[in-house]
Amino acid sequence: MSDDRPPTTPSLDDPSSADMPDAPVLRTAWAALGGDEGDLSRVSSTAPEVTRLLDSPLAVGTLVHDAIATASLAAGLLSEDTGGKPIEVRLDPARVATAVTSERWLTIDGDHPPVWAELSGFWPTSDGWLRTHANYPHHRDRLVAALHLTDESADDLRSVLSSMSARQAADAITAEGGVAVAVATEEEWRGSEQGRAAAAAPLIRLERLAAADAESARILDSERPLAGVRVLDFTRVIAGPVATRTLALFGASVLRIDSPRLPEIAMQHLDTGADKESALLDLARDRQTLDDLLTTADVVVTGYRPGALARFGLDPKTLADRGIISATLSAWGGEGPWHDRRGFDSLVQAASGISWLSSADGETPGALPAQALDHSAGYLLAAGVMTALRTRRRNGDVWAVEVSLARVAEELLGLPRGDDARFDQAEHGARHVPDESTDDTADDTAEESTDADNDPDDPPFQPTMVESETDAGVISYAMPAAGYTGSATEWLRPPVPWGSSPASW
Repeated sequence: MSDDRPPTTPSLDDPSSADMPDAPVLRTAWAALGGDEGDLSRVSSTAPEVTRLLDSPLAVGTLVHDAIATASLAAGLLSEDTGGKPIEVRLDPARVATAVTSERWLTIDGDHPPVWAELSGFWPTSDGWLRTHANYPHHRDRLVAALHLTDESADDLRSVLSSMSARQAADAITAEGGVAVAVATEEEWRGSEQGRAAAAAPLIRLERLAAADAESARILDSERPLAGVRVLDFTRVIAGPVATRTLALFGASVLRIDSPRLPEIAMQHLDTGADKESALLDLARDRQTLDDLLTTADVVVTGYRPGALARFGLDPKTLADRGIISATLSAWGGEGPWHDRRGFDSLVQAASGISWLSSADGETPGALPAQALDHSAGYLLAAGVMTALRTRRRNGDVWAVEVSLARVAEELLGLPRGDDARFDQAEHGARHVPDESTDDTADDTAEESTDADNDPDDPPFQPTMVESETDAGVISYAMPAAGYTGSATEWLRPPVPWGSSPASW
């Protein structure tokens, strides 16, 4: 999609703009969105500074910086279209690093809530390693049932897995509805059918599904160009909520909807909940309320397994018939044998080879210094939504947007890498190695623990946080990282407790 305005060249007074790095992820994402390549000159990259704050042999700093820059550029062009001044994008490195590690710094009444579950992590098996996810009670119960654990402890799990292969255990847990993967090498991932499917997909899939009347031009708030846009948010965990929080930052009215039968981890919800409302709704029993919400919705964002919400009329085609833009976030993508599997950032890292590339010693798997797949996917999805809205305002088209963690992992794996120096085992090592201490408090972090330096009292950089009094207590949470010249730089409202809002606009 082109813009008939001439690009604004960043000021040469800014030393970083005179020699702008290649910004490879930004370029790939912008091309996937059909963006005008000339608009990339509006971005002054601070990726090298972000990289210094997020230590990794992989280009994590470039990935997260460029994903946030993509969303920022998309929002800025919307601002221009609605009467705003020409924009430029230059991200604050500390804000970027804080935002993508936000769960590490969030506090409630001065405390860092523990949410790392005992049965989550890396586990040795008879032939390798298994990565499990059991932070949610229903996933923990399914893991326990699949492996027939008797006392449901870490020792019990370790004992059972010692006589099972990683793939055998992963298959058993998956068949029971749990979440686990065998830890694979990059070569194994690239040779797998799912790996090939992920590599073949665009970084952001943008598909035109229907035509509608173009919207009349509106002069809106240039700081928040999505003012007046209504977004229904059916997402959980991190990536989807990051996408909808980004849309809220730029002015959208976002209403998150959850099932009352699937409680969310409280701190995780608060971490990604700024500027949003949160309501509970049983979709199977209250279709009328859902229909009422959809009647005036502009965008629906889903983060469940592909097809899981189709029976409620929340699939892209049905939504497009109602003139609603759809945005879908999944772990593994819409193609391949794992397309309908559950998944999380940590599991995609483990399956794609990232865990071995992040190993501290080459013998035990490790993790990235941030949940970079989740956060990057969220910002890329938000960029897709804003591009679809911009097109709808011009042409009336209705679009479907899709992003997957697996495709984001492919993007990271394809970026230039640093040297092969191994990291400090204490900072980047795996949990549950055979000779580990019984003290797991060092890994008592948020959902999808990165196993990196998580000590909030001794951060590797100064986190950029804001503190607010809320119904959930005094919350300290990350400041916004996305933005452009003249955009909002602060949240309008703090997070609200899970399920505390009415299911209405």
